[in-house]
Amino acid sequence: MPTIYETDSLDEAIDIVQDENKRYPFILHKFDIGACQEKWTSDYLASKIGSKPVRIHVSQDDMMDFVRKNFTYETLPFNKLIHRCARTTNDEYFVSPNEHYYFRALGDNQRTDIANIEKHFPSIANDIKYPPLFSPEKFFSSVFRIGSANTQLWTHYDIMDNVLIQVHGTKRLIMFKPSDIDYLYIDGDKSLVNNIEQPDFDTYPLVRHATYYTGTLQSGDCLFIPALWFHNIKSLDTYSISLNVFWRHLNIGFYEPQDLYGNKDLIPFSRTIGQLAKSLNELDKQLPPVYVDFYIKRLRCYLDNYIKEYEKKIEN
Repeated sequence: MPTIYETDSLDEAIDIVQDENKRYPFILHKFDIGACQEKWTSDYLASKIGSKPVRIHVSQDDMMDFVRKNFTYETLPFNKLIHRCARTTNDEYFVSPNEHYYFRALGDNQRTDIANIEKHFPSIANDIKYPPLFSPEKFFSSVFRIGSANTQLWTHYDIMDNVLIQVHGTKRLIMFKPSDIDYLYIDGDKSLVNNIEQPDFDTYPLVRHATYYTGTLQSGDCLFIPALWFHNIKSLDTYSISLNVFWRHLNIGFYEPQDLYGNKDLIPFSRTIGQLAKSLNELDKQLPPVYVDFYIKRLRCYLDNYIKEYEKKIEN
């Protein structure tokens, strides 16, 4: 089981990000992430941010599952949320005293605003520094995150590059190459395999073929997650505070203008899949079922052959 690459060199980190023939995930150590590492205690954040209402995920299960929705959406004042996350049990709760919380910052208007710590949490924004892996014009969003101890999020990929800056707590990392999409039972941008550490091989036998890249993210570390790399992240023995910074490393025209979270498919793919769906609907309208079935299977053969040829092209 390979481990995620680690480096202490910012110059090497920049080289990996900018070289299209590399672009693999890595953990960057010893970068100065700013005063946040010392300042961002639960009391400090509660006093600086106060009672601002925030939307959170709440679950009795320590493995949150976005596909099957084993959580509810609730709202809490921020100062109450951070103190609840810092404890393992709470006298006040939604479903149980030992429920798990996950907060992903949103914009003030959830339908139009892109998360930005400078705009939405200005009282703490100057406490944190980003590693300069991208030019400023590539910046898309900065997402403030807080989670309870021993809480795992679902396996998914993002359409943009991002850097996860770990401010407080330790995280277990599992990542998969984009080419392992065949083995991860994808629904949209998320995997159906919720327990990725101990998969149900009877239900998900192909997971055996996936290559697990593992690592541990400590306070002060930065994790580079290239676009399309699947990742599953779990906070360990204490609550977690982190910041994701998303970057558009491709032509800005490839990204959906209404993408608030950095996870909508690129426009060239959306256009292609839309045209394909339209063509298949026309096929279904014009021909008898036996012909439609036959031609759909021919299309599958065509795609299988196309994939094989494209994989050879990549290898060369």
